[in-house]
Amino acid sequence: MFIFGNNSNTFTMNTEEQIQEYINSQSESKRIDMQELHKNILEIMPESRLWFLDGKNTEGKVVSNPNIGYGFQMMKYADGSTREFYQIGLSANTTGISVYILGIDDKTYLTNNYGKEIGKASVTGYCIKFKKLKDINLETLEKAIRFGIEQTQ
Repeated sequence: MFIFGNNSNTFTMNTEEQIQEYINSQSESKRIDMQELHKNILEIMPESRLWFLDGKNTEGKVVSNPNIGYGFQMMKYADGSTREFYQIGLSANTTGISVYILGIDDKTYLTNNYGKEIGKASVTGYCIKFKKLKDINLETLEKAIRFGIEQTQ
């Protein structure tokens, strides 16, 4: 939850409101696709924790695109530390939409298992990036998301 304003005039925005504001700020075609993806991910993960990251660091500098997060996992880092983070992420980018599937140890798994059947998308170790929802196979995306969830529970 974020609080905006001064002591006499405060506005509180919860995570769901931040997510809707972010989705609504997109161009019409991207907004429609993101709303559909948001709905689909919530159907896959109905009880999941929701996250919204505005893409800014602690100094308020933009360091990434804003992200909607779904689920919960403890991320392990190379230095041995851990931190709470989401399992699945959704973000608009300059050319389209990215779906992040985080916490998969084998960084070739998504490409090898979903890359050929996903459609017109770029698939990396943890990201499926595409221009429009109609360009990809939604069943394949759902399989990839479900695999990612299973790997991080």
